[in-house]
Amino acid sequence: MYSINATKKLLERMREPIDGPVLEPSTKLGNWFAKPLFWRPQYALFVSESTFLSVFAPLAPASTLAMRFPDELAMTLRAHGIPGSFITDELAAMDNVVVSKTNSRQVVGVLNEFAFMANRTRELHPEMTPLQMALNLADTPVGIYRQGYRFPDVALRELVEAHTSRSSDNE
Repeated sequence: MYSINATKKLLERMREPIDGPVLEPSTKLGNWFAKPLFWRPQYALFVSESTFLSVFAPLAPASTLAMRFPDELAMTLRAHGIPGSFITDELAAMDNVVVSKTNSRQVVGVLNEFAFMANRTRELHPEMTPLQMALNLADTPVGIYRQGYRFPDVALRELVEAHTSRSSDNE
């Protein structure tokens, strides 16, 4: 179980029941923060709370966004070269989702910065796909005040390596 912590504008579009966020998600990538991007066609931008990895998902139909998000995440993880076993485990842990309001100004700040970068990239490079933009954003150093900066792709690799080493230790 995990949470999609959505901005007010996205919550209005999704029309999902709003619950409290999951405090200890079962996923390795943790909870996700999301906001709409009013492109044509419209997309939702998701950012992992633990790694700041970004994922783009088509917004329409917004009522099924929470159910469709794991498939978009899997596609993004494959594009990053993440092992299939990690992706399978992550998707299995995403069986239950709770939609809630955003609860971290710091992660929302990262989400907003990535949205700004994606909007600007789309203006300058309209030929880029959302997946290509997600891969580019993963190379962008981001941080939270007083917690240092990190690259989302490096944080993702470290998380996967830690998970893979723990899995092989248990065998």
